[in-house]
Amino acid sequence: MNKTVNINLAGISFHLDENAYGKLSRYLDAIRRSLKHGDGREEIMQDIETRIAELFSEKIEFQSQVIGMKELDEVIAVMGQPEDYEVDDELFEDVPPASGSYSKSKRNTSKQLFRDIDDKYIGGVSSGLGHYLGIDALWIRLLWIVLVLAGLGSPILVYILLWILVPAAETTSEKLKMTGEPINISNIERKFKEGFDNVADKVKNVNYDKYGNKIKTGASNFFDSLGEVFVAIFKIFAKLIGILIIIISLSTIIGLVIGFFTLGSMDFWGNNEMTEYLSMVDSTNAPIWLWALLGLLAIGIPFFALFILGLKLLISNLKSMGSTVKIVLTVLWALSIIGLIFLGIQQATFQSHDGNYIDKQAIAIHPNDTLYLSMRADTQFDYKLKRDSDLEIKYTNDEKRIIYSKNIHLNLNSTVDSIGKIIVEKSAEGSNFLEAKKRAEAIEYNYSFKNNTLDLNGFFTTNIENKFRGQQVEITLFIPEESVFFADDNVASYYGFDSNLKGLINEDQGHYFKILKNKVECLDCEDKNVETIKTQETGENEETPDTLTISEKENWEKEVLNEFRN
Repeated sequence: MNKTVNINLAGISFHLDENAYGKLSRYLDAIRRSLKHGDGREEIMQDIETRIAELFSEKIEFQSQVIGMKELDEVIAVMGQPEDYEVDDELFEDVPPASGSYSKSKRNTSKQLFRDIDDKYIGGVSSGLGHYLGIDALWIRLLWIVLVLAGLGSPILVYILLWILVPAAETTSEKLKMTGEPINISNIERKFKEGFDNVADKVKNVNYDKYGNKIKTGASNFFDSLGEVFVAIFKIFAKLIGILIIIISLSTIIGLVIGFFTLGSMDFWGNNEMTEYLSMVDSTNAPIWLWALLGLLAIGIPFFALFILGLKLLISNLKSMGSTVKIVLTVLWALSIIGLIFLGIQQATFQSHDGNYIDKQAIAIHPNDTLYLSMRADTQFDYKLKRDSDLEIKYTNDEKRIIYSKNIHLNLNSTVDSIGKIIVEKSAEGSNFLEAKKRAEAIEYNYSFKNNTLDLNGFFTTNIENKFRGQQVEITLFIPEESVFFADDNVASYYGFDSNLKGLINEDQGHYFKILKNKVECLDCEDKNVETIKTQETGENEETPDTLTISEKENWEKEVLNEFRN
């Protein structure tokens, strides 16, 4: 077993086995010897070590991984052998060398976007784009001017964002990446030598370019300071965004984990109220833990990625997840999405069709008759009479489970027929029309008519096997014109929206209404001037008492109706 040696390259710690460490040391020493006559040897060595560190980082999948001879040989193959690059002044002449790694190496056509701070007026964005796109930076600068004039200033925001988000090419390796050149020893030496020579040329030509460069330098310094302000503000904003992302993502992940263990464990604890309701809604018959697991993966993995992003915004040198972890999480997320889509389609299929069952009956109400209407409750389930759309599970007196609902709509319409009519329409959902119709027909709803009194059930029930499939009952009542209608107060909440007697359903209940064509007339409302009536016997006005007993009020109402009919 080889020993492990810890080394530090460009500020990054790596674990190398003993043989790889010895070979790397000899490799770097050979490079250093080849640079002994070159200018800026230490700067070049720093760039070389930085590049080696980058290549090592790309090959590490987990933090404690040890770099062996295989990984080191692959890195050396990219960097080139030291003996191929003996430093010679002729290497930096204008005539390209006939031999050497630089001439042998293939030019890398892959480029990275950087800001060229060596050729800049503001932030080096245009020069960087010029290198990346392979065109002169002058045309990029002219394009910015045209866009500003045509876009009313919006390209300025784009430039600022690029200035902040695109990194500057500061090191020799980054400058080679910017131009798309291979990052090897020969190119690093050449690039550094070019930079050294450029500085010398500027010193020699300072008297000639003094006034021309003065304005450019001043502008660069101003915009450099402005850029630093923008970058500082952006970094503070990014830190705040990172904290917010961490809080939101971590809270969501914790909630999902708690929800998974809460819902997922229900199947193992037997039936309870929650599992009963979920089974009524679920058409797939999939276990609850499967729904919970798929939801956890489908929602939790993206939020976990957001959590890592928030950490990276706070911690600049945070190590990225390994490729294996990324692939596994991506596959799990994709499978969970596919599973949810499959179950969702299956769920929607079972409720894709609507079916109804209609029952029509005549009721013995004729013109000039009075129809009394009331709703009744089943005290076995609920004393309250008020419509709602919920479907509930109830237990009968013999402990039998049923589905119970008060989702009933009552529509009132006038008719020219000589007799009244009631239509009860039951509706439900199913995977096909026949199944939906059978489920609608299975709804149990009753009413009774006796002595001009129509008692409607304020609820309906159905068998538990029919599950929650949007069951509801709609009642349409046709009342002959010229008849009188009286409804109890408990009817008001059941009125639907398809009535043509809008005036009736908008009025207070507990009054007598005369049914006219598509409208009503209140016979005992105060605003209808029925506070006084004229008796046939005396021909005088008799005021209605303000306070009457219940029996006296009923007698008075009968007298009003008799007076109206006569």
